[in-house]
Formats: sequence, structure tokens, C-alpha cells
Amino acid sequence: MTACQPRIDPEAERAAQAQAREQAAEAMAAEFDEAVAAGNWSLARAHGDILNAEYPDSAAAERIAPQYEEAKARALEQRENQRLAALWTYQAQPFKDGRQLSASIHAREPVDTDGSGARPVQLIFRDNPEWGRSSYLVLQAGDFDCYGGCKVAMRVDDGEPRRVDASRPRTDEAIAMFIEDEMMLWRTAKEAKTIAIEFPVKAGPANAGGTRTAVFEVGGLAPENLPEWN
Repeated sequence: MTACQPRIDPEAERAAQAQAREQAAEAMAAEFDEAVAAGNWSLARAHGDILNAEYPDSAAAERIAPQYEEAKARALEQRENQRLAALWTYQAQPFKDGRQLSASIHAREPVDTDGSGARPVQLIFRDNPEWGRSSYLVLQAGDFDCYGGCKVAMRVDDGEPRRVDASRPRTDEAIAMFIEDEMMLWRTAKEAKTIAIEFPVKAGPANAGGTRTAVFEVGGLAPENLPEWN
């Protein structure tokens, strides 16, 4: 004789499944809340993405909806800030009885300065115990046409270009051009998003001279790495 199987109530089963889904959604929402409280917006967005993908109609998804939109915006901002900060390199090197500190960044796009192809252009702020503070551009090829001094055009963010004093020292140690008012440039870098510097280059066999422009995304500068400049 076959034993009677208990009858399954479809409604009760659907209710149980719905409850289980809501519980799973709430558990994920709790992880979202925890990430928001910690200010980890990238993680918060990830939890929010999964919650809305797997349980889009849940009460938990509806509850976090306003903060989820905020998390998406802040995650993008956080990622951009991290990208900008990573563009800078900081060094501390022994120099005689002290230390040389520097902060450097490469231009957003390489620049062709001698007709041989685009190469990186670097902006450096240096604090040296013997030579003091300086700010300068460095090329990998070609040369600046600024021996004896020149004026270069500097544009900050979307502002109008202004002329600033620069000079190319007579040395072969590096292809460098100094921006004479280093403190002005430092203050500008602390406040700006981008600095574009148009500089003259010497003519050569494959280069007719003229000017080139290097654009630096300076918004991620950490000024505390050169404390004496602040």
C-alpha cells in the first residue's frame, strides 16, 4: 500500500520563495549599507548593481534606490580621483646633509618636439637643500628654444592663456626649461584641474620649430609631499 504524500500548497510555496528572495535581497542591501557607511563607494555600487540585477522588484532595492544613485555618482568620482592621484610621482632622495624632494607628472598626451614622434613631457617641482625650489619641464628629445629666457603661454582649466617667464639653462644634463615663478605654478597646480603650457622648440633636421603644448592633469596633487612649499 502506497503511503499518501502530503499535498503541497502552491500558494504557500510561492510565498515561501518570495520571502526567501526578500531575505536574500535584504542581506545584500545590508552589505550595501555597510559599504556606504564606510565611504567605500565602489563597493557600495557593486552591491547595489548585483541587488538591482538579481532582485530588481524587491523592497530592499526600492529602499536603497536614492543612495544607490548617489553611490554610482560617488564611485565614478572616487575612481577619477584615484586616477588623478596616480598620475603623480613623489621622491625623497638624500642630498649632502639634507633631502631633495620632488613631485612630477607626465603630460596627458605625448608631444612630438623634434619630428621623430611623440614622446612624454614631464613637469617637475623640486625642493633641493642647495639649489632651493624650482619648477621645470623636461623633454626626452628635441630642445626648448628658450635660452636666455622667454615667455610661454599658460592656460589654467578653461581660462584665458597668460604669459609667464621661463628659461632654458645652458646645460646638457637634461633638456629642461624652468618656469621662473615656481610658487605661482605650485599654487596653481594645487587649485587647478588642468594646466596647459605652450612652449617654443628649436628647429632641427626634421622639425621646423614653432611651439608645442603639453597638458597636465594636475587635480590629484598631494601637496603634503612637498611640505615646505605650502
